[in-house]
Amino acid sequence: MSLIRALSKDLAARTDDSLRALFAARPDLISPGVPDFAALAARASARVSVQRALERLNRPQMQVLETLHLCTNTDTGHSASAAGLRKLITGSTAATVDAILATLQEMALVHRAAPPSGTAAGAAKHRFYLPVGSLKDVVGIYPAGLGRSYTELVRLQPAFAQRAVQLVSELHRSGADIHDATTPMEAALALQHWTSSPEGLHHILAGAPARTTALLARFRNWAMGAVPQAQRKASITTEGADVGPVDWLLARGLLVPLDAAHVELPHSVGTSLRGGVVIDDFSLTPPRPELGRTTAALRRNAALSAISETLRLVGELLHAVGEQPLATLRSGGVGVRETRRLSEVLRLDQTRAGVLLELCALAGLIRLDVDTSSWVRPADLEWLLVPRQEQWLWLVNAWLASERVPSLVGQPGAGPATGHRAPGGGAIVALSAEAQRPDAPVVRKRILEILKELTDEAGAPDGTAPVLDAVAVLQRAEWSQPRMARRFSSLIRGVLAEAELLGLVGSGALTQLGSAVAADQQDDALDILGEHLPAALNHVLLQADLTAVAPGYLAPALTEQLLLMADAEGQGPAGIYRFSAGSIRRALDNGFDAAGLLAFLREHSATAVPQPLEYLVADTASRHGRLQVGPAASFIQSDDEAALQELLSGPRAVALGLVRIAPTVLVASVAPREAAQALRSLGLSPAVDNGDGPALRLRRTTAPQENGRPVYSPPRTAPPAEDVEAQLAVLRQVGAAVGNGTSGAGASGNGHSGEVATQLGLEALQRAIRLKQKISMNVVDSLGNANLEIVVPLSVSGGRVRVFDPARETERVLSVHRIIDIEAAGELRQ
Repeated sequence: MSLIRALSKDLAARTDDSLRALFAARPDLISPGVPDFAALAARASARVSVQRALERLNRPQMQVLETLHLCTNTDTGHSASAAGLRKLITGSTAATVDAILATLQEMALVHRAAPPSGTAAGAAKHRFYLPVGSLKDVVGIYPAGLGRSYTELVRLQPAFAQRAVQLVSELHRSGADIHDATTPMEAALALQHWTSSPEGLHHILAGAPARTTALLARFRNWAMGAVPQAQRKASITTEGADVGPVDWLLARGLLVPLDAAHVELPHSVGTSLRGGVVIDDFSLTPPRPELGRTTAALRRNAALSAISETLRLVGELLHAVGEQPLATLRSGGVGVRETRRLSEVLRLDQTRAGVLLELCALAGLIRLDVDTSSWVRPADLEWLLVPRQEQWLWLVNAWLASERVPSLVGQPGAGPATGHRAPGGGAIVALSAEAQRPDAPVVRKRILEILKELTDEAGAPDGTAPVLDAVAVLQRAEWSQPRMARRFSSLIRGVLAEAELLGLVGSGALTQLGSAVAADQQDDALDILGEHLPAALNHVLLQADLTAVAPGYLAPALTEQLLLMADAEGQGPAGIYRFSAGSIRRALDNGFDAAGLLAFLREHSATAVPQPLEYLVADTASRHGRLQVGPAASFIQSDDEAALQELLSGPRAVALGLVRIAPTVLVASVAPREAAQALRSLGLSPAVDNGDGPALRLRRTTAPQENGRPVYSPPRTAPPAEDVEAQLAVLRQVGAAVGNGTSGAGASGNGHSGEVATQLGLEALQRAIRLKQKISMNVVDSLGNANLEIVVPLSVSGGRVRVFDPARETERVLSVHRIIDIEAAGELRQ
């Protein structure tokens, strides 16, 4: 029977509560909704859906599922029970394996099946299972880290097939307890029988070179390895006393060459090395790492210091970008020159400046202006005006939801997640596409949850907290979600560094803030931070050496104004700002006058304004503004001063941007021709001088973006309750009927939806490929005519199927969507 049909019957027999649990575990099954149980089973069997489901399984669940896969045959219907699997999983019990199989059945990754033929009456009372058909494609060619069988290697590796018969003959003549063979398949079966028991393999390895055991230990968790010149001719008839372990293993077929540089450890050899079992490290409890400890005070102080420093640096960065926007590279991102300039302003190294740039960009504090291709600070940015704890939460929420990874800045451009190099082939630059990772929010949230799990498990009555490093977190991640371990390993160190920057981790331990964020309790985190984070200061200490000392972290608004009139020096909370003629001139250029500047300093200084500073302000202001520079695109001159005054004060000429620079001269912000046209529309008759002067360049304006605070929504792990109930109503109304007709591959037919028909067709094709079975199928040609053909499918991928036509003795490639139905012809290809 079709596995999809069998799963459909299994699903139809479930209770509503069981279906709710399934939809909670695999929300993609009803997104969008399905019309019946057949469609639900087809979607649950789809490769993409199964792959997502496996990412949720922990290590013992994956180990049981992979063992079931190795012990069953979905083509012949050979099933397995918990009692049978227990013998292949060291450290397990039948009850434990049965409970895990029940969980996998709840997730629709396995379904109940009939016992294999010949099963004893007592054993037939047990529950037997088969996995979904697409599991083999998802788990890959090395389930549980074991290699392929000798028979499969002979079938798929022509070079080994040619060598296998000679290899077995040499072993037989040398006195090895192995049957002679005349065909590659006989040789494969002989090697398989020869290495099928731990005792037999131990006897074989008794005469191996000294380093052979250590070499085989490298294949303990993975069947493939790299070996130079793997296809060299190694023979036991020509080997000497100093033979190496690789040549010794190749000569006996214990390693099979795949190509010039790789070898594979066959399945029977790997199983025998594990003592005749598939899994030899089964455990229901996750590993407990040995962790150091830190005090609550150190953890809290480190977190508060990191938060304060981050908020201060973000404020200074926003001021720097507001003063001079950051130009982008033609290939995207901010180049090294701009990052170096910013790092000098912030007094940081370039990598950390790039990380802060990423943090500001993902929080929306700086935005890309498409007109100038530069990063600018939005006007009237709300972030600068909110309390410090809300500034922190703004950054944290944006970080949690962002698909960008700030810590990738400065890393090599060719990473495991992208495979692309950064511009110029060097390191990843800030705000470039190479720092994008679509799975970053999920991985980031899961790492915080693991930190919380480890912290709760290692809780101590003395109030100390465990120090967690990347190794401990990765070890737990590999146990809880082994299918996502590679994603964790590439991002975990960067995520921990970013969490420390935001105060979620302090002194190497998860803080109270981090624990609250991991539990999606942002309001609690806000209250905790508001209680412990010192309020921002609104005053400085003016010194006689023309400096202002900040005795703590200043309010962003004060810092913004202070940076207009002084230059920042040093680092840390006790910042120093130095006044000079150039910095005072900068403040005057930005709208201050001498009186207003001194009034501002008196208002925000805890000490009197020193006399040297007063003299500096007065002297600089007295020399400021004697020459004025401003923009002008055209001028208007007339001896009639009254007419110019009327034009200047009239509302209809506002668009000209008129400014009076002399009693008889006005300057306009538009080109001469446009100014003349506007004056003519007012009933005047201007004469245009130098009509070919600078033309007005119109710029495309970008619609202003809202400065709304980012709101973080945790990744949805279950569909909404109303969607679940609506889906249940549809399923119960339609019922569990599944048609018994033939299965179509490309079009909807036999009462099935297109999704079901496609899955059933692909299932039939893949089964025929594995069994080398003839199939009959209706193929529609370009004119819409259906032709019945009997062929042997060879492979299917990318929407195309390669077939062998026995009648014509040729191979062809057909589009899957042109096949309207398939059924087995009932014969095997000879």
